[in-house]
Amino acid sequence: MPEPPPQPPGLIVPGRPGRGAATLGDTVHVALVFPMRGPAGIFGPTCEFCAQLAVEEVNRGGGVLGRELSLVPVDGGAPPEQVAREVESLVSLGAVHGVTGWHISSVRQALTPRIAHRVPYVYTALYEGGERAEGVFLTSETPAEQLLPAMRLLAREKRVRRWFVVGNDYVWPRRTAAAAHRYAAQTATSLVGQAFLPLGVHDFGPVLRRVEHSGADAVLMLLVGNDAVRFNRAFAAAGLDQHCLRLSTLMDENMLMASGAGATRGLFSAAGFFSGLVTPENLDFHGQYARRFGIEAPQLGSLGESCYEGVLLLAALINQARTLDVRAIGAGADTVRYDGPRGEITMHRRHACQRIYLAEADRLEFNVLTQL
Repeated sequence: MPEPPPQPPGLIVPGRPGRGAATLGDTVHVALVFPMRGPAGIFGPTCEFCAQLAVEEVNRGGGVLGRELSLVPVDGGAPPEQVAREVESLVSLGAVHGVTGWHISSVRQALTPRIAHRVPYVYTALYEGGERAEGVFLTSETPAEQLLPAMRLLAREKRVRRWFVVGNDYVWPRRTAAAAHRYAAQTATSLVGQAFLPLGVHDFGPVLRRVEHSGADAVLMLLVGNDAVRFNRAFAAAGLDQHCLRLSTLMDENMLMASGAGATRGLFSAAGFFSGLVTPENLDFHGQYARRFGIEAPQLGSLGESCYEGVLLLAALINQARTLDVRAIGAGADTVRYDGPRGEITMHRRHACQRIYLAEADRLEFNVLTQL
């Protein structure tokens, strides 16, 4: 077996408690935490494929610290504490040197205190905002840049005046709904009701009756994966799509296709990426994905694309710092740049600076209307 390449000057590797410094070896291992079950499992396959595509790109470009990059899949759809224990064990054993992936905020909150100060952690899911923990870096959208301008535009262009919030019952929907209350005052609209339902909900009948009786002319959907799919179907079956719009900040093309063409009228989505964006970078991304995984691979969408960017950002952070030390990586994070399907992305306060778009569903595709 060939000798591993010499360590770059200043290289620091994560320590194993009670065992001294871990040996980095020939490979930098990264835990990819993404949903393999539950409501979010619908976009798990595209998350994994997009992350693998990014790993292969990084390795073609020389890897991380001169070493090959490799993924260690972890089921982010498991209960949050279970996910946190598994990833913490991997870190403690020196089996992974970083963490990335799409998973809900409840998982991020369980993971952060266990691992963020020990290895770099790139979180790729849109979230409620406010994450400041050392060692956490975010490629994701937040309500201030995503929801507020979308509410303002729909109020102006579609005359939305009365919102009803329907979300899953955990931190992201509840904090985003609280933000929507504030934004209503800024957009001359009001929130006339809200409902929070457990993950995995199937019966939307009572909530739909509340929406109808509220007189709302738009629903803010804060539902995950298959829960949003079932809501879309039930919403259309109840005829509410005839007079009530929907806005989601978590709706990718896989969820749109699963909802069905008859259930997407009047459905809007705000996000930093849509599969149909016509840019050179996105067209190249589609070409790479199709060549690597075939034309029958899972549909590209914002959630899978986020995992591609998560790998790119993690590699860029480590390579720029020339170390795996979390403090050193954080100190230089705001000077990091990386190129992805959305073009060049820069960082500010450990968050990606990004463009946000509003799209309207056209049966099974999103038609990007404008940059917010």
